[in-house]
Amino acid sequence: MSNMDNQNMASTSGFAKGLFIGGLIGAAAALLFAPKPGRDLRSDLSEKMTVVSDKTKDVASVVSSKATDLAKTVSTKTADVAKTVAESKDNIVSSVTKASADVANEAAKPDKEVMDATAQAAKDTQKQLNANS
Repeated sequence: MSNMDNQNMASTSGFAKGLFIGGLIGAAAALLFAPKPGRDLRSDLSEKMTVVSDKTKDVASVVSSKATDLAKTVSTKTADVAKTVAESKDNIVSSVTKASADVANEAAKPDKEVMDATAQAAKDTQKQLNANS
């Protein structure tokens, strides 16, 4: 995963923790300052804890779902990039092979011309030597 993905997951995790802790503090403060007897206060605290716990589980489920989706997306994108790189590599290798063959063919032409000219010069020299003798 990229650094940005890790930061997003850490940010979401931090948000979930903050939400949970803030909910607990808010519920406790609201219940502590409410004029109720101890039994009612404990009952309300228990209900609020259940609500906060349920909401935390919901948030954790959403975060987990988003992380799974993100992992699938990253996997797909990585596979696409790998495929593109492989195709590009094949194209480059093909182009370089063709270019080197073209260069070899072009280099062979002057070499053949020099050899033909040398052979012709040798024949001409031989004719002149035979004619002078």
